[in-house]
Amino acid sequence: MKLALLSVSVPLISYKCFGEHIFTYLAVIIWLLLLAHMLSHTQKGLSGGFGRGVLVTGCDSGFGHHLAKKLDSMGFTVFAGCLNPNSPGAESLTEEGSDRMKIIRLDVTKDEHVKLAKDFVKANLPENGLYAVVNNAGVSDWGEIEWSTAEDFQKMADVNLFGAIRVTIAFLSLVRASKGRMLYVSSIFSFFNCLNMGAYSMSKRGLEAFADCLRVEMASFGVKVSIIQPGNFGAATNIQRKKTSQDIWDEFDAARKLKFSQKYIEMACEYFQSVCSLGFKDCTMVIDAMLHALTSAKPRARYLLVSWLDLCFFYIFPFLPTYITDAVFSLSPMYQHREVMLYS
Repeated sequence: MKLALLSVSVPLISYKCFGEHIFTYLAVIIWLLLLAHMLSHTQKGLSGGFGRGVLVTGCDSGFGHHLAKKLDSMGFTVFAGCLNPNSPGAESLTEEGSDRMKIIRLDVTKDEHVKLAKDFVKANLPENGLYAVVNNAGVSDWGEIEWSTAEDFQKMADVNLFGAIRVTIAFLSLVRASKGRMLYVSSIFSFFNCLNMGAYSMSKRGLEAFADCLRVEMASFGVKVSIIQPGNFGAATNIQRKKTSQDIWDEFDAARKLKFSQKYIEMACEYFQSVCSLGFKDCTMVIDAMLHALTSAKPRARYLLVSWLDLCFFYIFPFLPTYITDAVFSLSPMYQHREVMLYS
């Protein structure tokens, strides 16, 4: 909007002040603007990763797995944190990667794993040290808050929030020494209060608050902090926990089985599976954003990765009153049946 107003006002003022010389004046202004734009982009990002190490968590599958392969091909020394070093994903990284690909057993919920990972990284650092940490490890699940337990929320936060905090505190001094990058894989659900995503949203909103504070603190030391906000990439990552309506029902105690309707659970389960299947089928958009955050001279603070239609909605979302943003969910076919079907 400011640029549009400027583009209109400058010619009007110029014509009044400079008369017939307006076109010469405008040509000079345009040339100066182009020159300023070129100069602002003269600082080049990284063209290759040789001699630099990157730790990526959650490399068994999904974003972390694909990013580890890409970074290895670019010359980085990749420390690929895997929950299970013997998983098919971890084994494929070893088989297909170069000798710079280092597989680390890393459960981000365990302090001992993080400590051992740090010892391994320090012992195997390339000449330019640890350049970046990509906090990618995460889990996802859905469910009504009332049928969840406090333990469900704790498990979600222990991976998505406190797992990233554990890894950050352990490796931050190494990244600070190289004036490198810290990346955090969040979600649109960090700000979009979606139905049945309470635990996941809580963990991702906390993660972004942590990353935002870290970005402000690390700015003084040349460390760049970026947040990746993927939309619906469930089909591309398999992050969504695979469970049937019977699995959910079997986890209920006797009291909850009396309170909630099994038919609603069946309907909700089918709905969420269908929604996930409609999302992006590959990780390209996310991997490209991660690479930009890692290699660009001027990485963004946030990368919102959704379809163009969703992008338009999410840009105006923060400015909408709450009663409108909450009403969005009334458009869902599942929402129409909740009031009469949720409870037995």
